[in-house]
Amino acid sequence: MKFQMSFGVINLLSDHLAEVIIDEGVIMSLEMCEEYDEFLLNMFDRPFGLLINKLNNYSYTFEAKLHIASLEFLKVMAVVHYNSEAQAQTQSVLDQRRQDNWHLKQFCGLQLGREQALQWLETEMSNIHDQNQSANSLDYG
Repeated sequence: MKFQMSFGVINLLSDHLAEVIIDEGVIMSLEMCEEYDEFLLNMFDRPFGLLINKLNNYSYTFEAKLHIASLEFLKVMAVVHYNSEAQAQTQSVLDQRRQDNWHLKQFCGLQLGREQALQWLETEMSNIHDQNQSANSLDYG
């Protein structure tokens, strides 16, 4: 399912994965990040992953950089970039948020990156699910 937001589109890919595509030229503000968070909180009530598909050029305000990807249930992210500028922008945010230890991997969209990213996300989410199952069985064991 596809949902239009003020900043772009969120595609629900499964009950534990969403794809985000920000519109061309958007400057992601704190308010847009809050809209984004509210939507994801309404869609996911357990661990989930995001595919950030950087098809377009956009940027973040300083406050937005400090806020993005802070949701408790957000466990894994894949970023698909299509040029060196998008890759550098992602690296800049990663450097700024290094202390958060995001579980994130970057993929080149020009080399079937979206498909590789989806496969990686599914594998990582499966591992997270298995870890949660093991932890739950230990709680009751």
